[in-house]
Amino acid sequence: MINTRGFAISPTVKEGYILKTSEDLLEQMQITTGRLPYVFPLATQDITPYGNNVHHLNSILQPATATNAPVVGVALTTEVMVPGCATGASHFADVEEAARFMLEVAKYFTKGDLKFYDEEEYQLLKKLYGPMNHLQTLGKTE
Repeated sequence: MINTRGFAISPTVKEGYILKTSEDLLEQMQITTGRLPYVFPLATQDITPYGNNVHHLNSILQPATATNAPVVGVALTTEVMVPGCATGASHFADVEEAARFMLEVAKYFTKGDLKFYDEEEYQLLKKLYGPMNHLQTLGKTE
């Protein structure tokens, strides 16, 4: 998915909607790293709960199944595929850079200078297409 060392973020997920990637987060990534940002792709099944027997990229977006808050995944990345349990694959510089990014995001968010999603566009999506929070459940049991 992402073939570089460092970290990548996901688009914002809120109540079953995969929203566009936050411009504010992309800007903070550029400022923090001095490089262009990386965004990893999501499919609908990635934002549904485990246990529904559909394929998930990984568990990074599972918190989105249990909250109405916006959720963004922050993933350490590598040039080649490595198993998630390979703790030696996490390089200090990548971990430090991702942590610095998250601290900057927290700082600007609490000041009100950063948004995870466009609230007006989200409301328009809900008006046009209705709620999608059924994707936060295990689905129909019939």
